[in-house]
Amino acid sequence: MRVHEKGVHCLPMKNITLSADEDLIEKARAVARSQRKTLNDAFREWLEQFTAKSGRGAEYDSLMRRLGHVDAGRKFSRDEMNER
Repeated sequence: MRVHEKGVHCLPMKNITLSADEDLIEKARAVARSQRKTLNDAFREWLEQFTAKSGRGAEYDSLMRRLGHVDAGRKFSRDEMNER
């Protein structure tokens, strides 16, 4: 179970240190505040999205390997295209 409201986390969390331009950090904090969240919460959301994207790439590669036998460049005849 994971609850991000009020800083309650039931999963073990690991602290990391990041470096960024001071102005950029302040702008990011302002954006997070406008969304009623902390910069930590915004970073966790970004981290989840970032890792999900890499998983989708692996899923895509797997699908392409399974469909490798399909000749996508093949031209269909008029009769084949009109078959139902």
